[in-house]
Amino acid sequence: MSKQEDVFSYYVIDTIGKRIAGDIVWSKDSATSLRKWRELFGISQGEIAREMGIKPSVIADYERSRRQAGSEFIRRYVSALISIDSKRGYKVIKDLSKMFGINYPFIVDMGDFSYPKSIDEIIRAVDGVLINSYVTDKKVYGYLVTDSIKAIISLSGMEFYQALSLMVNKVVVFTKVSSGRSPMIALKVAPIKPPIVVFHRPVNLDPLALELSESENMTVIVSTKAHEEDLVKGLKSLLVET
Repeated sequence: MSKQEDVFSYYVIDTIGKRIAGDIVWSKDSATSLRKWRELFGISQGEIAREMGIKPSVIADYERSRRQAGSEFIRRYVSALISIDSKRGYKVIKDLSKMFGINYPFIVDMGDFSYPKSIDEIIRAVDGVLINSYVTDKKVYGYLVTDSIKAIISLSGMEFYQALSLMVNKVVVFTKVSSGRSPMIALKVAPIKPPIVVFHRPVNLDPLALELSESENMTVIVSTKAHEEDLVKGLKSLLVET
C-alpha cells in the first residue's frame, strides 16, 4: 500500500464508518438500517457473522428487532462490513467516498489518539517551539497534517467546511508554510477552529498570523523537525499507548 493509499484508507474509511454508524443509530428502525447497509455492501448474514465471530442467527435477531443493537455491536457490525469490503478492493467504500464527496488530496497524514494529549506532549513530538502566549490546559484528541499549498489550491466553498469536520479537537499541522498568513486567515473565518496549530519550518512567520492566533485563541507551535517525514513520525509516536 502506497503512502497516499494508506492516508486515503484511514481518513476516508474512518469518515464513512462514522457516517454509517451514525445513520444506524439515528434511524428510528435500527434493525432495518443494519440490513440496509449490509445489503448495500452485498454481504450475506453468514459472511458478516463469520467476520464478527458470531452465529448467523445472532445477525438475524438484530436485523429482525429480536435484539436491540447497542453502540458496541454497531461499531463491530460496521467494522465487519468495511473489513469484508477491503478484501474486495474497497469497491463499496470507493463508491461511497464519491457519493459523500470525500476527497482531500491535501491531507498528508492524520490519526486519533487513544487518550487526549497535552500541549507539552505535542511540542515534544514535533520538536516544537511555542510561539504565541496563548497557552491553556486544553487537550487534543488527534492530529491532521496538511500540505498548505495543496490546501489553498484545492479547497473552496463547501469542501472547506467538509474538511473542518476532520479538525475538531485535533492539532492541525501545516507543512510547506511560507509565512503562516494564509492558513490563519482561512481559520479565522472558520466556524470550527483547532485548539493548536503547528507550522513546519516556516520561512518567515508573519506577525499577522500570530495576531490572528491570539484573537482566535489558538496556540501556535513551530516544528523544527528537519523533514516532513520526521514530523509525521513524531506525531505517530503519540498513537502508541504507554
